[in-house]
Amino acid sequence: MEGYSSGLRGRFAKPLEWRKLLRGFESLSLRVKNEPDVPKGSIRLVFCVIWRGGPLWEEFCYTVPAQIYGRLCFKTTMAGHSKWKNIRLHKGKADAARAKVFARLSREITIAAKAGGNPDSNPRLRLAVSKAKENSMPADNIKRAIQKGTGELAGENYEEVTYEGYGPGGVAVLVETATDNRNRTVSDVRSYFAKTGGSLGENGSVAWQFSRKGVIEVPVEGTWDEDGVMEVALEAGAEDFAAQDDTYEITTPPEDLEAVRAALEAKGIAIESAEVELVPSTTVSLEGDNARKMLKLMDLLEDHDDVQKVAANFDIAADILQEQGA
Repeated sequence: MEGYSSGLRGRFAKPLEWRKLLRGFESLSLRVKNEPDVPKGSIRLVFCVIWRGGPLWEEFCYTVPAQIYGRLCFKTTMAGHSKWKNIRLHKGKADAARAKVFARLSREITIAAKAGGNPDSNPRLRLAVSKAKENSMPADNIKRAIQKGTGELAGENYEEVTYEGYGPGGVAVLVETATDNRNRTVSDVRSYFAKTGGSLGENGSVAWQFSRKGVIEVPVEGTWDEDGVMEVALEAGAEDFAAQDDTYEITTPPEDLEAVRAALEAKGIAIESAEVELVPSTTVSLEGDNARKMLKLMDLLEDHDDVQKVAANFDIAADILQEQGA
């Protein structure tokens, strides 16, 4: 593997370039190898590779900058939850009530508009309005939601509250809500955790396991190929890129989400979704009853009127996810 490792040397020096090199892998796992001669700021990794199209298995070592290890871990830890998110997305398009979707979007717009009703000078409002338009929310609804936030129209006084807890198998869960009745919301959220074998925790109990990232999804079916989309995203400031079943997932720092999105749209690249998400640093593998209970908890939380977003660090096999999404 010496020649292959030499090829990796230049690739790992540039963000995203390792993705191009690793396309032939059926699966990739890695572990840190502790050795005294590793330079400061670097990590020695052992890559275990199964090549696509055959049973060939190989293992090799390579020393990479510590920041690259973070990128590799991010893609590994996000895999299971990304599949769940995609199933929920497609399921939602098929059977979710439009009124419920619009109500959730309206709350986000109203809260964002409290900091100013002009989307041009309010990034959070601009992102919320864009999300509403992606979901075909009528312009009048968007306008009313903004006016409620600025005080031009009377409306509920929503309070943003984040709850933290542990799901089945010790999965870390963050629940972001917008509520006009904190007591009602916390009671419901606590009961959902209890019903599925979890427990509501204290503030700060799991939040440290997540970081905010901008996540853009681009449909695979389009006029641009994977290399083209990747290059545009990289040049605009993206941190990472991954090809999913039917989308390309682009990760950015939260503050660069809009810039990367604008760069993609300027090239005529269609955007399926773009939003700031809570990304876990590690995952917990679940199977059997724990996996099904965890998916039930996600359903209960995401279907609650006061819940805006849910983040969790589970990793569940694709067949169980598909069973849940059917």
